Amino acid sequence: MKIWDKGIAVDKKIEQFTVGRDRELDMYLAQFDVQASRAQANMLAGAGLISAAENQQLQQGLQELAVQLEAGTFTIGKDFEDVHSKIEAYLTEHYGDAGKKIHTARSRNDQVLTAIQLFLKDYTRRAAAKTLELVEVLLQKAETHKTDLMPGYTHFQAAMPSSFGLWFSAYAEHLLLDLALFEAAHTVADQNPLGSGAGFGSSFPIDRLQTTQEMGFGNLAVSSVGAQMLRGKTEKTVAFALAGMAATLAKMSYDLVLYNGQDMAFVELPKEFTTGSSIMPHKKNPDVFELIRARCNALQALPNTLILSTSNLPSGYHRDFQILKEILFEPMTQFLDILDIVLFALPQLRIKPDLLNQSKYDAVFTVENINQLIQTGTPFRTAYKQVGLAVEDGSYVPHKEFQTTHLGSVHNLGLDEIRAKVARFRVGSNLTKPE
Repeated sequence: MKIWDKGIAVDKKIEQFTVGRDRELDMYLAQFDVQASRAQANMLAGAGLISAAENQQLQQGLQELAVQLEAGTFTIGKDFEDVHSKIEAYLTEHYGDAGKKIHTARSRNDQVLTAIQLFLKDYTRRAAAKTLELVEVLLQKAETHKTDLMPGYTHFQAAMPSSFGLWFSAYAEHLLLDLALFEAAHTVADQNPLGSGAGFGSSFPIDRLQTTQEMGFGNLAVSSVGAQMLRGKTEKTVAFALAGMAATLAKMSYDLVLYNGQDMAFVELPKEFTTGSSIMPHKKNPDVFELIRARCNALQALPNTLILSTSNLPSGYHRDFQILKEILFEPMTQFLDILDIVLFALPQLRIKPDLLNQSKYDAVFTVENINQLIQTGTPFRTAYKQVGLAVEDGSYVPHKEFQTTHLGSVHNLGLDEIRAKVARFRVGSNLTKPE
């Protein structure tokens, strides 16, 4: 069954190719198409295009479909081209002419686009909630380990004293920055395209403000042409948000893989969180963070893939947009899985104390030796040369007693300030406000 069927048979090979994976991928959209169809039916009744009784039938049928979706019994069989044709067929089979009227003043273009907008809007909120949970875990770990020093690195060389508190809080703060991209993606997704039809509106007296309010959209995509141009734009914006946060998580995972190795041995995962070698019995491999790193690196390619798929298209709908679901939907699910596994593993991470007591890290205190000389009146450049020569001739003795005072340093992490950023985000972001 096809909602565009005019009684002309389509070649089976062409049909198989054009349908692609829509039946599978449209399961992501099913609940949102039901939601949009409810608003569509109410609006049609309000405009006098269907009767109150017909609207009641449609609402009953759509509620039945919602129950099936909740129970996991809703499927899209091979008799249907996509979720949209399945829903209309169900309504027609069970409620006759009322089902045949649901598509009045609606095109599959705005129908699909509305479901995608709702889906991506919902997704940004779910991803943000998990991210904020991870930020809280990182801040808790920063508080717990604020006095546990570690060497900080530049150029893969031990450079200056750092701390696990400083390390954990850095990633907490950067995830908040990444949420700014999710905020932008949510803003683009929070535009209602329903009623734009095939891209040129309708001559029926439809009420687009009514559907905007009923579906919980914050904004109406006013221009019918512009509404259709959301297809591709919203997906790309979400992809950039995913890529930005994936970059942060990949970097964090790379750090942990390094820190877990025998040479550094800064952190340790519980043995139940590691895998072994088929030949080397001593190995405890941090595969979980290696796979997070790999998957996050792959996610960073999403924006480019989407851009290449849509960059040479003019305004209006094109079937090219169909493959955006194949490119984006499953990686979106994988990203939520990544957040879940990080939330599971990170609290179990064990920190090795007293790392800087090892003599191999004595050199990280050279700046503190310089600062000590400066406080006695020695010019910086002179002190720098003196300490450098001492390191070279073996007379260097590290000055390990030091105290930082400025905000965002080893002994003044500024966790309250970062928590204030979290609080401001929770209060001010549309991602955290109730619908």
